[in-house]
Amino acid sequence: MTDAGAPPPDQADQGGFDLGGSDAAKPYRVLARKYRPSSFEDLIGQEAMVRTVSNAFETGRIPQAWILTGVRGVGKTTTARILARALNYEKPDGSVKGPTIHMPDLGVHCRAIMESRHMDVLEMDAASHTGVDDVRQINDSVRYAPASARYKVYIIDEVHMLSTAAFNAFLKTLEEPPEHAKFVFATTEIRKVPVTVLSRCQRFDLRRVEADVLMGHLSNIAKKEGVEVEGEALGIIARAAEGSVRDSLSLFDQAIAHAAGLVKADAVRQMLGLADRTRVIDLFDSLARGDIASAFREFREQYDVGADPIVVLSDLAEFVNFVTRVKVVPATADNVAFGETERVRAREFAAKLSMRVLSRMWQMLLKGIAEVQAATRPAAAAEMVLVRIAYVADLPTPDEAIRMLEQNGGASPVVASSAAPSRAAPGPSASAMPSAPVRMPSAPRAGAEASARPHAVVAPGPQSAPTLRITSFPQLIALAGEKRDLLTKGALEADMRLVRIEDGKLEIALEPNASRGLVTDLSRKLEQWTGRRWTVVVSNEAGLPTIRSQNLAEKSARERAAEADPRVQEVLARFPGTRIIEVRRLAAEPPESDIIGEDPMEISDNDDD
Repeated sequence: MTDAGAPPPDQADQGGFDLGGSDAAKPYRVLARKYRPSSFEDLIGQEAMVRTVSNAFETGRIPQAWILTGVRGVGKTTTARILARALNYEKPDGSVKGPTIHMPDLGVHCRAIMESRHMDVLEMDAASHTGVDDVRQINDSVRYAPASARYKVYIIDEVHMLSTAAFNAFLKTLEEPPEHAKFVFATTEIRKVPVTVLSRCQRFDLRRVEADVLMGHLSNIAKKEGVEVEGEALGIIARAAEGSVRDSLSLFDQAIAHAAGLVKADAVRQMLGLADRTRVIDLFDSLARGDIASAFREFREQYDVGADPIVVLSDLAEFVNFVTRVKVVPATADNVAFGETERVRAREFAAKLSMRVLSRMWQMLLKGIAEVQAATRPAAAAEMVLVRIAYVADLPTPDEAIRMLEQNGGASPVVASSAAPSRAAPGPSASAMPSAPVRMPSAPRAGAEASARPHAVVAPGPQSAPTLRITSFPQLIALAGEKRDLLTKGALEADMRLVRIEDGKLEIALEPNASRGLVTDLSRKLEQWTGRRWTVVVSNEAGLPTIRSQNLAEKSARERAAEADPRVQEVLARFPGTRIIEVRRLAAEPPESDIIGEDPMEISDNDDD
């Protein structure tokens, strides 16, 4: 079947051809079909494949079979039809004698091939023709010469859907086909295709199209369609398509209908159910600063206007990924597929935030999205995810703590941590704090000293800086715990022996393995934490044992007391191999204890036998 007598068609977009009749006589065609490529020059984002095919055609090294793989919408079936057209390209005057990739005009067979109605180009959908009988029909017909074209071309879409028997029936024909037959396979699941088939085909992996390339493609189509569209809207569509040209055109078609005029970014976000990008960045900023109240308020405002909690967290994760990429490769911020606000603020965050903060936020978001999807109350679950992210904003990771310990020869180094996140709503001053007393966790016992909690004393005046009074060493350790400075807390417990302490002055003795900069760092941090200048002095006196030594001594004494108890000795004798693992004092002593006399203790045992 040929089209030699057909009138010259009107050229359409991208250098392609309008294969239909007049616009007034045909119904509306969606953009994905109207702007379908008809030559290799029209394909976008597949330069490697086009170059390989071009060289093969020019040198005459044309294989008997190709297999095209890639995600949906990147052009597998379209490329197969273009290959069929190139193999059979022939001008009415007979000037073209063989296969060529240069097809400036419609040839004798081009219209029928691109419209899937040429009798020598057979297209089969393997999803609905999976059996061995379908393949047997191909094996029977492949022996006959083409009716009018140069080659018989068999295009099999979704070839991975063929059954095992059908694949086996194909092997011999695929390995030694007649000279006039060519095969083009397309699949999205290349791993499901047997290796015996793959080894007989030349494979092309069609890559995802970059977002900026898709933006340029959509912009050209918008001009040809006479549609006004914002650049940011094109970027949103390009990112939502995830590298699929067909998806981008379908979304653009939908956006044009949704806008009914100028296609704006806000309208596209509303159409796709996306959160406002600027507000997502503001939410990220609140989490990075540890401002939970501001993060809650921003999330609730987005939720109230209809944003899906899962979409908000997904957009947040996408921005975390973008900031991380900008931090690793700064040139990423030049990608025009992202808005100007995103690029500018991503550069700022990349300069301020460490890689550990970004990677930890990414991991928590991935886990949190799964939790929100499974939750009965997604909004509440999303808020709890935000709480976790803000709470750990300034904590060191375990591997960082171990690495810093190793670098200091086993000592507990004191390093300046990030600023503690603000737990209150932002006020007129960045340093504002609640005037209520600060609650501190109870500290380990240190000799006869009481473990009283420190309290905040705020001087009069709305702009006055708060001061915190510390009068005991356990209070100081508790303060380090409240500030979540675990390294400083560990150094106070293990590397310092208290000589004397009063508010504003600390006199200590250091263990031999203490860090050299411990005193300077501790003095600076105490000034930041308490709002007053502290003097930290290293004394020549021996001082009290370290808190860790006191705890170990107390634990050893409890164990010795437990071992001396007759009933414990009787248990140890009756069960050979039993040993005392831990002795803990009960919170409330029962009136008549039958455990260990007057000092009830909890004993854990482990039978080594």
